[in-house]
Amino acid sequence: MAQASESGTAVGRAAGRRRGQPTILDVAALAGVSKSAVSKVFNNRSGISEATRDRILDAAEKLGWSPSATATALRGERSHAVGLIIPREVDLLGADPFFAETVAGLEEELGPAGYALRLHLAGLDAAQEAELYERLARERRVDAFLLTENRIVDQRHELLRRLRTPGLLLGRPTPGQRLESVHAAGLDEAFSAALDHLLGLGHRRIAFVTGPENSAHAQLRVQRLEAHLAAHGLRPYAVIPTDLTAEAAADATAGLLAADDGGPTGVAYMNDAMALTGIATAQRAGLTVPRDLSVIGHDDHPLGRWLHPRLTTVRQDARAVSRVAALRLLSLLGAHAGPVPEPPAADLVVRESTGPARR
Repeated sequence: MAQASESGTAVGRAAGRRRGQPTILDVAALAGVSKSAVSKVFNNRSGISEATRDRILDAAEKLGWSPSATATALRGERSHAVGLIIPREVDLLGADPFFAETVAGLEEELGPAGYALRLHLAGLDAAQEAELYERLARERRVDAFLLTENRIVDQRHELLRRLRTPGLLLGRPTPGQRLESVHAAGLDEAFSAALDHLLGLGHRRIAFVTGPENSAHAQLRVQRLEAHLAAHGLRPYAVIPTDLTAEAAADATAGLLAADDGGPTGVAYMNDAMALTGIATAQRAGLTVPRDLSVIGHDDHPLGRWLHPRLTTVRQDARAVSRVAALRLLSLLGAHAGPVPEPPAADLVVRESTGPARR
């Protein structure tokens, strides 16, 4: 009888507070457990029996309380959302047109399948980024993660394994990374073709304005540059890492052009936005592209087809690649049963920003 009376009192206390915002204490009182037991369940920790767990979830559901999503989601039901955490500041994100194409492709496949894309900016703080992954997984806000901007040493792969949350890498993996990945086929070959194009035009002083030093994609491209030029008895004129912004590209280009030896005759950039900035910087310095400086971009952004001179670039269809990535991720979640196409291959598009070396 005492037990029934205690339960009735708990219900009364909880019901009396439902007119306001329910708390974890209300859930504990209604379930007849301690506050720490509720916390363990909602933080997905061990040490709670299944019967007690179910009682706590029932209480939370009845009160409409959860630290984040619904209590029923913690029973194993899906959120029907995919997490995309971008390790960039807001200003840096807007500087990369490749990102917009990636999001568009993801939405084209996730939306019709009933999945939302949950986007978060983590800045450059590794601890903040890890906390975001842990919180979204712990609170069941997402069913899986899509990883971008792979790094030389990338703790996210191990983090997802520990969180027991599916993930897929949009980009090329480094050795030892086991996460399934999706990227355009033939990226190395297309970049080599771009270098061969410059070499064929007589360029021997070739510089590369690349991305961050911890970027796996940037370092793979640097390695390809060094190996390809070494096969022709050459070394890169310069390799300049940047944060991928237009400002960084302008500074890097200005530094190259101010060199005492006259600088490079050809420059490859990590993306088209940086390459177009490089062209503008060279023109402001009184140079003509491609007469005085040849420029090659990467990604084939639409602006590169219209500005003068039109940009020679390595084309990869970011939108199509991200659509494939979305379908692969949906397949991992059992939400797509059909075939998944291979990503389109990258290739070199020669336009007017490259020409014969004059010195």
